[in-house]
Parts: sequence; structure tokens; C-alpha cells
Amino acid sequence: MPKNPFKFGSVVDTPYFTDRREEMRRVKEILASENHLIVSSPRRFGKSSLIFKAVQDLDRPVISLDLQLITSTTDLASQLLRRIYRIYPFEKVRQYVLHFRVIPTLKINPVSNAVDVSFHQAISEQPLLEDVLNLLEQLSSDKKRLIVIFDEFQEAARISPQLLQQMRAIMQHHKKLNYIFMGSQESLIREIFEKKKSSFYHFGLVMPLGKIPKEDFETYLVHGFQQITNKSLRLAEQILHFSDCHPYYTQQLAYMVWEKCRRNPDGTELVAEAVQDLIRQHDMDYERIWYNCQKTDKKLLIGMALSGLTPLSQEFFNQYDIPAASTAYSSLKRLAVSGMLSKSGNRYEIDDPFFSLWLKQKREE
Repeated sequence: MPKNPFKFGSVVDTPYFTDRREEMRRVKEILASENHLIVSSPRRFGKSSLIFKAVQDLDRPVISLDLQLITSTTDLASQLLRRIYRIYPFEKVRQYVLHFRVIPTLKINPVSNAVDVSFHQAISEQPLLEDVLNLLEQLSSDKKRLIVIFDEFQEAARISPQLLQQMRAIMQHHKKLNYIFMGSQESLIREIFEKKKSSFYHFGLVMPLGKIPKEDFETYLVHGFQQITNKSLRLAEQILHFSDCHPYYTQQLAYMVWEKCRRNPDGTELVAEAVQDLIRQHDMDYERIWYNCQKTDKKLLIGMALSGLTPLSQEFFNQYDIPAASTAYSSLKRLAVSGMLSKSGNRYEIDDPFFSLWLKQKREE
């Protein structure tokens, strides 16, 4: 029996990686230069899969850190140093570390040989960060340029109000490595890299990542379903009609449909059945999300799920009892930051199509 060709929920590689040929070419092109790259898109659009696939093909040393998990500037320095020890020889790194202004405490796990790093309390966190970031430059070389990836980079402002300014002051002098900054809150990423007053203004090339083109996604889905059915084109069209080419939800639905098709190849409503199965699976999650929404958020979500109106139109305000445009703007921003809404140009949409349908069905009940 063939293996299910669809995968979701984690970073994917071949054969699960879908298209992105033009984006892949551009990423590699930028990393072949001395420039830095900024990738922004809503959550679950495949930023990580794209970047890790690209750097894997380049055969260069890579350090990656998700800033969502960082609690302070000292923690940032510690986590970066831990990752440095993973890819460079211990003694080589140690010779540089001995010259740090604040010497870290190192503990080696006897089972995994992983190095745990901690810094004693320092008067200022700036020397810690500066020494570790400069170590990245010192270890890199022209032949094996280091690639440093910061995911959810907009979180830097949460870690410390001064962190962006401190990082830019250090990183602007680095010549032998490439930085990649990724973020899922597009408005914040644009503020960091495109606002003139920002420390990171024009620090790199910004590459927004959109949905996968329908034709390319359809080809990918058809190829996957051809292993088990002669209805592959129809299934692909129905899946994309529902998911609107959202990378994560398309893969999730395709996985469920493939399993149903394997068990019942003659089924006529496989996509509709898979959609309802997924809604039932996530019913409690959706209820928890709903109960935690503010009153205006609920009005906006209901209106967006039930109508084709733009949530900033006067008709929408009148129909769904939104008191003012400023109230709608605040709610839209809040929902976008939480990841419940995604924005493409001036158009907002509910990110999760299953949640949108759940809202419709609950209203009908």
C-alpha cells in the first residue's frame, strides 16, 4: 500500500515540499550574496519549510533560533552560544569564549554531549550579547559562510525595548555571514524593516510569502492522489476550493481525504466528509477560542464567516452592529496578531477555513 504523500504540522522536506520554485530561487540568490533576507507571511504558510529546504541545499553551517521561546537578552546570548557549540568544534569555540568579558558556565550532558550554557548575573546584558554575536562573525568564513536564522523576529521588542537597537549596532559590522529574519506578524515585521525610524530600516531584502498558486498546488495534489484513485483531479479541485490554497490547511485536508479514499475509493463525498471530521476533531479548540474572544471580535468573525463584505465597510458595520471604524480597526489588529485573521494587501480573511465553517454551522444551529 502506498504511503500517504501529504504532511502538515511540521517543517517538511522532499517529497512533501510543495512547489515554491521561484521563492526557492530567490532565497538562494540572496544567500549567495552578502545581503540579508526578511521573510514575512501569516502563520502556517510554509516559511520554515522554504528556508530550511533552501539552506539544506546550500551545504553551509546554519544556526536557527525562535525568539518566541526567548525570555531575556541574557537568555538570547545563552541560546545562541549553545547552538554555536552544536556545529563548531568545542575547543575552537572555547578559545574565543575565554576572551569574553563575562565568562559563561558550561555543562556537558554525558549522554548527548550537548553543551548547556549559562551566564552569571552581569551588570549589563550588552557585553554578553555583543560577544556572542561577534563570535558568529569570527567563526564564519568566506568559503563556509554561516547562515543565522531568527524566527518570529518581531518578538525582539517584547524581550527588551532596547534589543533591536543593540542587535543592529553589532550586526551591521558583520561581513562574513547571512542573517535571515522570519516573522508571522507582517505589520510588525514591516515596521522593523521598512520604517525609517527603526534600527533595522533597510537592513535586508524583504520577501513576503503568499499562498501557493492554485495551478501548482493542483498539480501537486493530483500527483499525490493518482496513486490510489482515478478521481485525483476532482478531489484536488474540491480541496483547493475549500482551503483557498492555504498551505497548511490544504495539506491537512488532503491527508484526511487520502486516508478516506484509501479505505473507500468509490466514495462520492470524500472531501465533505473529511471537512466535517476535522471540524468535529477541533470542536473543543474552537469553542475555547470563541469564548476567549471579545464582543467586537465575535461580531467581526461572524460577519466575515457569513458574508462576503469587507469588515471595514459601512454596510458591514450596519449589518453586524459595529459602532465605529476605530473599533473595527482595533479588533482586526487584535485578531491578526493572535493569528486568527490573515491579511493580504488590504483584504482580511479568517485564517482557518475549518473555523470559519464551524462558525457558520453554529449560527445555523
